[in-house]
Amino acid sequence: PILQGGIRMKLILAIVNKDDEADTISELNKNQFFVTKLATTGGFLNGKNTTLMIGTGDDRVSSAIEIIQKMAGSRTAKMAGSPPMTSGGLFPGAATIPVDVQTGGATVFVLNVEQFDKL
Repeated sequence: PILQGGIRMKLILAIVNKDDEADTISELNKNQFFVTKLATTGGFLNGKNTTLMIGTGDDRVSSAIEIIQKMAGSRTAKMAGSPPMTSGGLFPGAATIPVDVQTGGATVFVLNVEQFDKL
C-alpha cells in the first residue's frame, strides 16, 4: 500500500544473533521502529537467532538497516584457542592461546508490502 505522502510500505526481516537481540531492539525502538521478534534457530550450526520483523515506510529502510548493522553487525572477538602443542602432545600447564573469531552479523531481507491492515 501507499502511505501518507506517497510512501510505499516495506517489511524488513532481520536475522540477528541471540546475543545482539536486546540491544538491537532497544535501539530500533528509540528510533521509533516497531519490532516483532521471533525466536529462530539457524540451519547450519543450529545457533540461536532472533528474527526481527519491522514494518516501515520505504523512506526509513536505510535508517533501520544502519541501526541493525551498528548493533548486530559482524565483528571480531577474542576467544580461547588451543593450548600450544609439543611433539609429545599438549604442553603441560600452558595457557590457551587467544584467537580472533568472527561473531555477530545479520542477514536482512527487505520485502514490498502489498497490503497492511491494523485490526
